[in-house]
Amino acid sequence: MTRREILQGLLAAGIWNVFGSIGFAAQPSSMKEIENMQKSWKALLADGVKVPLPGEPVKLSKEEWRKRLDAAQFNILREEGTEPPGSSPLNDEKRPGVFACAGCDLPLFTSAMKYESGTGWPSFFTTIPGVFGTNRDFKLVLPRTEYHCARCGGHHGHVFNDGPQPTGKRWCNNGVALKFIPKNGKA
Repeated sequence: MTRREILQGLLAAGIWNVFGSIGFAAQPSSMKEIENMQKSWKALLADGVKVPLPGEPVKLSKEEWRKRLDAAQFNILREEGTEPPGSSPLNDEKRPGVFACAGCDLPLFTSAMKYESGTGWPSFFTTIPGVFGTNRDFKLVLPRTEYHCARCGGHHGHVFNDGPQPTGKRWCNNGVALKFIPKNGKA
């Protein structure tokens, strides 16, 4: 396990404890504050809400993906498209809960990890550990880091180094690639 994975784990573990008491607009001010968090991200889910954990990959044919996803989701998740900025209602989602992959339901982010980046896409300063793979993307000539779901391989967006502290990262996600599971389990 790398230092980065350990730090991501510490960040994800218990982040709700801090944000539940100080509100969603605040960000942890230091890694020490993050290390002191004690509750798991799973505490965000209502009793009885089941979500898959990373494990066996979801492998479907192109036709099976087309049946499972709507046209916009298929374009983003399977063809690495990008939705127009400001088009996702998840950009304004402020309730406590978990953002999961629209392709396979894998939990990716908690609401406490979300922040307003001003870009027009849902943005997060970290992820639940182990849920993404990355690769270099040269589609816009300059290299970017693309990330995709570790379970189904669906494209979600790009990660940039212009996010808030303590991570300095902006996980810029296509909203159509996500589904929101509110804490109370009711959409």
